[in-house]
Amino acid sequence: MEGTAEPVVYQKLLLWEPSLESEEEEEEEEEETSEALVSNPWRPQDSSGNKAGGLSGTWARLVAALLLLAVGCSLALRQLQHQGSPTGSLGSAAPPPGGHSHGPGVYHHGAIISPADTCSHLGRELLVAGGNVVDAGVGAALCLAVVHPHATGLGAMFWGLFHNSSSGNSTALTSGPAQTLAPGLALPTALPTLHLLHAHFGRLPWPRLLVGPTTLAQEGFLVDTPLARALAARGTEGLCPLLCHPDGTPLGAGARVTNPQLAAMLHRAALAPTSDLAGDALLSLLARDLGVEVPSAGPRPTLEPAQQLPMAQGILFTTPSPSAGPELLALLEAALWSGAPSPDPCPPVLQTAVSPESSTLATVDSSGSVLLLTSSLNGSFGSAYLSPGTGVLLSNTTAKSTATAWACPLILRGSLDDTEANVLGLVASGTPEMARVMTHTILSHLAEPQTQAQHQHQGQQEPTVQPSTCGQGTLLQVAAYAEHAHVSSVPHGCCPYQGI
Repeated sequence: MEGTAEPVVYQKLLLWEPSLESEEEEEEEEEETSEALVSNPWRPQDSSGNKAGGLSGTWARLVAALLLLAVGCSLALRQLQHQGSPTGSLGSAAPPPGGHSHGPGVYHHGAIISPADTCSHLGRELLVAGGNVVDAGVGAALCLAVVHPHATGLGAMFWGLFHNSSSGNSTALTSGPAQTLAPGLALPTALPTLHLLHAHFGRLPWPRLLVGPTTLAQEGFLVDTPLARALAARGTEGLCPLLCHPDGTPLGAGARVTNPQLAAMLHRAALAPTSDLAGDALLSLLARDLGVEVPSAGPRPTLEPAQQLPMAQGILFTTPSPSAGPELLALLEAALWSGAPSPDPCPPVLQTAVSPESSTLATVDSSGSVLLLTSSLNGSFGSAYLSPGTGVLLSNTTAKSTATAWACPLILRGSLDDTEANVLGLVASGTPEMARVMTHTILSHLAEPQTQAQHQHQGQQEPTVQPSTCGQGTLLQVAAYAEHAHVSSVPHGCCPYQGI
């Protein structure tokens, strides 16, 4: 059943341009100075506007001109000194309005973090264009479907968690139960799932979100380090000619890849007015490639209220089954009821032969709206079946697959009594034991609230939480505190972020 939440209304993102504001301030200063000099305030005037005594009009204009020249020279000298100083060099970060500056990962309006710099940048562009966190997140997810085919794609399953700061509600997104298109090949669910999320909570037109991904697929993108590493480990069987050289060897980092079939598929999806039609176009082409009939009932993604756990520090939200969300809440509740939760020692990470490959991203705005998305092909490159008619790699996810056992995005909304209304979002990937790792992380955060509050009140613009994980995996964090958006990751530097 689809959610019945009202459309989201966000505050408009007011973009701040340091250079423009500094120029405007200097122009205002110069205008005020000019007006003062022209009126010559040190010479009294009578009520009728006639000049009273002193210098003649010619001498007054001469003095005013000289003073204007002196002020102009002073302003020019100050500008030259500013350009010559280290803080005025190209690429430096000018302090934002109010005279305070921020460290990396702290922004005034909104931010996005994802595994690919190209997709983080695309998400930021959607925010700048007037989009909200859902627009930015969905656009970045479609971008990752193009540039990271080893971890996600239009054939992947998606889970998501969206917190609406306007209503205070959190909504869970699921792709629905895994279904089979052909033996070993799962029905693709990405397009209807992401379209459903956008239709309920997005702001920009749906076609606008597909412009960037379609262009990347048509004109080409560069293989980055994660994709090159996955190709080297997996090999190119089933992936040629898309991701290999003419001799069959895998492409390396920096190689350019085009996927015109996928570009055409994304273009068709951009024209789909409904979630069902967004997936039907892909299903019909896939069925033709495989020589099978189009399924009578395609995937049915859902939006439903997130599962929650009230506690003294606020409310925890996560995704329902099929995901590790219920397990995560059970672990946290048991720890909190024990009286003195201790996050140490780190939980052991199971050593599995193959950990499901996955992709995560997160977006946040300074008002506290958060979107967390995680997706999986159930293994590196999924089934390794590349549809020739669509350019899509299909997943091999089945009802018994382990991928749904570790998808557990988490949002912590501070107590309603907290005037700052801080919100924390965590999303992780990389290991089936991620629920235990997430439990460790959130307990570490809850164990030191006073220390963090002291740092924040002292003016340190650090992220609300310094996340940590045990063992292997990737953890993305976003937070809204004191009208700022914060982003960070573990391991540090694993995932590029962009903000405004």
